[in-house]
Amino acid sequence: MNFGEATCKGDAQHLSELRIVLMGYRDAGKSSAGNSILGREEFDLKTSAQCVRRHGEVADRHITVIEAPGWMINYTVEKSPELLKQEILLSVSLCPPGPHAVLLIIRVDTRFKETEREVLQGHLDLLGERVWSHTIVLFTCGDSLSDTSIEQYIESEGQNLQWLVEKCGNRYHVLNNQNRSDHTQIKELLEKIEETVAQNNRCHFEIDRKILQKMKERRRAEEERAKERMKRMKKQKDNIRSQMSDARHLSELRIVLMGYKLGGKSSVGNSILGREEFELKTSAQCVRRHGEVADRHITVIEAPGWWRNYTVEDSPELLKQEILLSVSLCPPGPHAVLLIIRVDTRFKETEREVLQGHLDLLGERVWSHTIVLFTCGDSLSDTSIEQHIESEGQNLQWLVEKCGNRYHVLNNQNRSDHTQIKELLEKIEETVAQNNDCHFEIDRKILQEMKERRRAEEERAKERMKRMKKQKDNIRSQMSEYKIYFYETRDTATAQTYK
Repeated sequence: MNFGEATCKGDAQHLSELRIVLMGYRDAGKSSAGNSILGREEFDLKTSAQCVRRHGEVADRHITVIEAPGWMINYTVEKSPELLKQEILLSVSLCPPGPHAVLLIIRVDTRFKETEREVLQGHLDLLGERVWSHTIVLFTCGDSLSDTSIEQYIESEGQNLQWLVEKCGNRYHVLNNQNRSDHTQIKELLEKIEETVAQNNRCHFEIDRKILQKMKERRRAEEERAKERMKRMKKQKDNIRSQMSDARHLSELRIVLMGYKLGGKSSVGNSILGREEFELKTSAQCVRRHGEVADRHITVIEAPGWWRNYTVEDSPELLKQEILLSVSLCPPGPHAVLLIIRVDTRFKETEREVLQGHLDLLGERVWSHTIVLFTCGDSLSDTSIEQHIESEGQNLQWLVEKCGNRYHVLNNQNRSDHTQIKELLEKIEETVAQNNDCHFEIDRKILQEMKERRRAEEERAKERMKRMKKQKDNIRSQMSEYKIYFYETRDTATAQTYK
């Protein structure tokens, strides 16, 4: 095993080459840690969906640093996208024959709770049990500790952080990324990595080749299917466009946004209209907004979202009524329903069933007017949306096919890119063309029944309010009479006492 030529200075031995992988949750400080190690701005301080590899010469050593993409701090490994898990596996193979150490990045200015411990353990366990003996906990935001020692911090945080430190063989280091001029902290970190190599019989970490080979084969197959999907989508678009009249576009577009809570519906509405029209907070009622975009009058309805793990039977009746109402608030009906899905979380069978149940409230015909709109597109980085669809498996593929393979990806962080909205509006026009130039219209009987039921509920609600007001007034009048009686009795008793 070639782990780097060792040079000796007295009793001290150091390796001429060190290979390091940075791992941890998003916003933990991985990129900053990489920049501190290499002594310059090599890593971009933004989320990436792929591993990033950088090199440098530090303290007489050739350093290779791999930054693996981070996981969401509260998302278990089961909820993380397949592409993220694949990148975690790939990270340790990008510095052959393997890393000398995995640096597990933890911020010291936030609490390390049991949920974070379980999430972290699940993601690191993807690499196999042996990885723990090559792992060092690297604490970032060290400036927030001030004069407090890292040991005191570990003890004060309790059993979850203590478990992690012990799981890593009590190997830890604290880094102040705000103080790059202090080269001592990097020198000490590199020495701790060399000590880790010594503890592992001078061996680097190497992932089980079967696990890696299986993942690479699966990825190759997904990439091939992604290419085929892209070809099919291009062919489908060309066919639709050839049937549409030249330079045709609708002067008016009516759009309904639908999906689970926190999926990004309000941000999508704001991106479409090009300004802050929708408040980024949960609403129990539909919200309607208008605007002029790309020579079109646009009406956008945001329907309230459902909980992603609550079936339609578990959802409140008012929510289901609002979903039905949403498509009637832009008469005669929406040209498209945009079904909002985040790309930075796993789309599992439970989510598929929940989504299908809520959309089926509108009837089977709604699916032919629906486009899957993926949000958080910035987290894909250079990965195509087709590769994401193929890697996620049958549940997401079922949804895309159920929607006639109509989908679009949106980066709400990049509002200045008007191309993505222009392409979305064109896809909506293509959807209208696929539906013989017709908008979606809900079955009038379903809507009428719901409206009649709602009117009856509103009447009963008014009656209840009247009863409650009357009850309150009665109680208050009795309380007033009691107070008068109490004070009169008290005054009479006081007068008799003074006689």
